[in-house]
Amino acid sequence: MKTLLLAVLLLAPAAARAAGARAVWVWEPDSYAILRDTAAASAAADFLESKGVGTLYLYSGAYGGRDLIAEKPRLYRRTIRALHARGFKVYALLGSWYLHTERYVLPEHRAEALAMFKRVLDYDARSAKAERFDGVNLDIEPHMLEGWKSDRTELLRDFLDLGRALMALKRKAGASLPVGPAIPFWLDGIKLEWRGSTRPANEHVQDVYDYVALMDYRNKAEGKDGMIAHAADELAYASRKGKKVAVGAEVTPNELAKVTFAPGSEAAMERELALAGKAFAAYPAFSGFVIHNYASYRRWLEGQAGKREAE
Repeated sequence: MKTLLLAVLLLAPAAARAAGARAVWVWEPDSYAILRDTAAASAAADFLESKGVGTLYLYSGAYGGRDLIAEKPRLYRRTIRALHARGFKVYALLGSWYLHTERYVLPEHRAEALAMFKRVLDYDARSAKAERFDGVNLDIEPHMLEGWKSDRTELLRDFLDLGRALMALKRKAGASLPVGPAIPFWLDGIKLEWRGSTRPANEHVQDVYDYVALMDYRNKAEGKDGMIAHAADELAYASRKGKKVAVGAEVTPNELAKVTFAPGSEAAMERELALAGKAFAAYPAFSGFVIHNYASYRRWLEGQAGKREAE
C-alpha cells in the first residue's frame, strides 16, 4: 500500500503539468497560519509542490481583528521571499466572507475596497523585489448580495465601476502586477449596458481587468454542462483581447454534486482536468487551473490517502 501511495504522489505533479499550470486559493485562517509559522509555511509549500501547484493566492486582508499586511508586513516579506526562493508565485487574495466584501461593490462601501487594495500596493512599494506580490486576485462577488435578484443590473454596473476605480489606483501607483477578479462562468449569459455599450457582462469585466479567475465549477470536462463549454466564451474573448483566464476547479464538498470533485477521486479529477486542459490549450488566454481551496484540497487528498492505507 505504501508503494501505491508513493506512486500516486510521484505521478501527481506530472499529471498536473500535463493539465496546465496550477494555482490555489488560500483563505484567511490558512494564510495567517502560513504567515505566522515558518513550519506551517514549509509544510504548505511541500504539499503544493508535490501536487504541481506553482501559485498561491494568499489572503492579504483583515482577519480575526488583525490586518497583518498593515500591522506586520515583515511576515509577508518573509513568507513571499521564502516561497519565491522555492519557485512559487504569490498573488494577494483580497476579499472574504469574514469581511463581507460582497458589499464593497456598493458605492457607499467602495472606499473600503480601495483602501484594502491600496494596502497591497503600498506594501509592494516598500518591499524588495523578491518580497513583492506577483499579482492580485479579488473575491468581491455581487451575486452574494441579498438584492441580487431584484437589482442585478445595477449591482453589476457597480461592480464594473469599482473595477475601474481599482485599476485607476493601480495605474496611479505605477504598479505592473496583474489584477483580476474571480467571476462565475454564467456571466456570459447576462447582457449588460454599461458606459454606452451593451454586451455580455463577462466581456465588460474582462475589458476592465488584466485577467479573470473563472469559477468554472463543474466536475466534468465535456458536455453542455461541462467545464469546457462553460469556459469557451471567456477564453475566446480573452484571447482576442490579449487577456488571461485562470480556470477555477472546486474540491470543497457541496450539496450540488456536479459543482465539485469532492465526491470522486484525485485520479478522476486529474482525468477531467487533463481533458479540459487539452481543449483549453487552443486558447492563448488560458493560464492554467486554480483550485478552490487549499484547506479543502488537503483534507480531501489526505482523506483519500487514509482510505488507501486502510485497504
